[in-house]
Amino acid sequence: MTVTADKSPSTGSGDVVPKEDLVTVTIDDVEVSVPKGTLVIRAAELIGVEVPRFCDHPLLEPVGACRQCLVEIPDAGNGRGMPKPQASCTLEVMPGMQVRTQVSSPVAEKAQHGNMEFLLINHPLDCPICDKGGECPLQNQAMSHGYAESRFTDLKRTFPKPINISAQVLLDRERCVLCARCTRFSEQIAGDPFIALVERGALQQVGIYEREPFESYFSGNTIQICPVGALTSAAYRFRSRPFDLVSTPSVAEHDACGSAIRVDHRRGTVMRRMAGNDPEVNEEWITDKDRFAFRYGRGDDRLTYPLVRDTDAATGESVLRPASWPEALQAAADGLKQAGDSVGVLTGGRLTVQDAYGYSKFARVVLGTNNIDFRSRPNTAEEAEFLAHAVAGSASRPGAAPVSFDDLESASGVLLVSFEAEEEAGTIFLRLRKAHRKSKLKSWTLAPYLSNGARKHGATLIKTVPGAEAATLNQLPAGVQLDADSVILVGERAALSSGTLTAVLALSRSTGARIAWIPRRAGDRGAVEAGCLPNLLPGGRPISDASARVDLASAWGVTEVPALEGRDGDEMLMSAADAELGALVVAGVDPGDLMDPQSALEGLEQVGFVISVEQRASSVTERADVVLPVSLIEERAGSFLTWEGRERPFPVVIKRDNVMTDLRVLAALADLLGKDLGVRSAAEASAELAELGPWDGHVAPAPNIEPGRASVPGTTTVVLATWRLAIDASRSVDNEPELLATARRTVARLSTATAEAAGIGDQIRIENDHGSLQLPVELVPEMADGVVWVPTLAPGIGVADRLAAAAGDVVRIAAPEASADPVEDEQGA
Repeated sequence: MTVTADKSPSTGSGDVVPKEDLVTVTIDDVEVSVPKGTLVIRAAELIGVEVPRFCDHPLLEPVGACRQCLVEIPDAGNGRGMPKPQASCTLEVMPGMQVRTQVSSPVAEKAQHGNMEFLLINHPLDCPICDKGGECPLQNQAMSHGYAESRFTDLKRTFPKPINISAQVLLDRERCVLCARCTRFSEQIAGDPFIALVERGALQQVGIYEREPFESYFSGNTIQICPVGALTSAAYRFRSRPFDLVSTPSVAEHDACGSAIRVDHRRGTVMRRMAGNDPEVNEEWITDKDRFAFRYGRGDDRLTYPLVRDTDAATGESVLRPASWPEALQAAADGLKQAGDSVGVLTGGRLTVQDAYGYSKFARVVLGTNNIDFRSRPNTAEEAEFLAHAVAGSASRPGAAPVSFDDLESASGVLLVSFEAEEEAGTIFLRLRKAHRKSKLKSWTLAPYLSNGARKHGATLIKTVPGAEAATLNQLPAGVQLDADSVILVGERAALSSGTLTAVLALSRSTGARIAWIPRRAGDRGAVEAGCLPNLLPGGRPISDASARVDLASAWGVTEVPALEGRDGDEMLMSAADAELGALVVAGVDPGDLMDPQSALEGLEQVGFVISVEQRASSVTERADVVLPVSLIEERAGSFLTWEGRERPFPVVIKRDNVMTDLRVLAALADLLGKDLGVRSAAEASAELAELGPWDGHVAPAPNIEPGRASVPGTTTVVLATWRLAIDASRSVDNEPELLATARRTVARLSTATAEAAGIGDQIRIENDHGSLQLPVELVPEMADGVVWVPTLAPGIGVADRLAAAAGDVVRIAAPEASADPVEDEQGA
């Protein structure tokens, strides 16, 4: 029997290997041809032989630490034989090699049995209470490749347990088999080498650096790849047994990467999340936020029944009271009728593609307006034009070449503009780091300083003061060389710098480099495709194009689609403050994401009628006239569109009969308003979107905005730089104290020269006419002068709440007065 492998078994790349690059070996009397460099353990897998292993992992470099995968290499008369059993996870195939695994070799079987006995000498027999029990590779392989009885009669080695590697990851050292999977992942994949194997011999163990905290956004992966129960989650420890859980494949909702996950639930409650295996997207890794942040809907603020504003008979005050669904929906419909055509729709980043399409259609068909915007964050008209021109429909546009995760690995260079990969899209960061380690990928980042994340994927800093990005892009340093194989990654923060998106498009045209827009939230790309913008209809159809409007009106079965470009989110809130907006439908919007939350809330109070479609109570629901509760992510089906334009569907994980989805709410409102929305479920919305298809007519014109001028700092005035950290004070990490405790330390960063000029010591006070905040200082020698960086949203010190400012604004800095009350230096920003 001969087996030929046309794919590299370690990468699954799918590339056809030339015959001259194939090596033929014989494993258990089966001849197999595999690419040069293939490990024996991978070649055995191709013929269906699973060699036991603990340290081996296809995405980690071979180390041969556990010695469980021993095989016999007999002499076949060609000098390829070896006198002792060899570790198949580190041994590459050679032409004519003979390999005998435990299937056909008593020598290999005895070696594996002996090594298993050695590993179990000090391993505790606590399977009944171990979190890994029931899904433990050691447990399984001890049964299949070990002795039935132990000959060890002495006392086993013990340690105090557990020790905290971090607030989230706990270590039981006596269970560890020293496979080094965790330390190799931390060093090779995440780039956070804060754990290591220490001591030697019988004392060897996983240790932590005393002076360096285990700061990693990916630490939960070490728990999942640990082949024993040595590493466990503080949030899941002793909560459930694996065989009591029901598993459902799903998609992570915390960023635009669409990472594959597995949701494990028990008795209607999600107990944990695990990384799914998807080589095209996240491989086998997910961020800690995707893994641990799923309890945000379990607090007392979860909305479980509709609320309607009414006058309290006793006090005369306006209050929200519980109501039935029919009453609440009728009240919402009546409010919309009274508002006439002076209405708007604000959607947030939590929406699936199907939900976003429902709101887009509801605005046009039912409300008769193009006043709709998904950007519940600082935004500009230039960004709306950029999204309509370069993003909407681009994944299916003829001649377009959308960027994928694999493209990041094969690119000749990657330029990051207003984008911090580790903080804003962890899976992209891992791909950039992998490309840097494997092929020395060249990458550059426009930023005021080189962040630790950018340093880990080998980026070169193009020092840029916030607001000067467009000017920098128009005149890049000589060392930055982009071509048709290059990629420009543009973050949503680029919208804050005038002319930046225009400059990105110009750079793409002149170099041939492809552009990928990376929003921070999972629902944003889908909202663009669904037409949740005031200048854009579903499928990338420009509102300004009459043929696009006619095409959509025909597909929807209506007379016409509104032709007048609508108001964006900021304009709607400004109109609300001026009492020019009769009604507003708000879904998934957190005012804390806006540049001036207080002004936004004041604007909401001036709206004639507010309908909040939400999962949890918020500052928006407090000001709403009708509150309509909807289901959590695990209670609904749908899909997200990733930054690639890849659709990522997910099913219902936990079925509840008493919850409504956004689509069902919108369809019910449409019925009461005498219109037919036409879609009531995710499946119906998907089918209608597919039938519409992408627009194949004229593309919306590109923005043409002149480069903005960066503010000129003085001695005590500086330019503000800020971005969202992966783990901050957002509502998505509510009810996750262990996860929040792993967040980065809250500091303000500025250059040494800037600090000296302003007389700044170890504390800084940052202020403007709106407010102030005080933070510890971290000096960054290579940082741009005249700039201060602070995290956008840290506990108690949100930049928007305190300063009502965004990146590029000028703020004042000073050493805090002795009598000032400093903001507490919290671990959790």
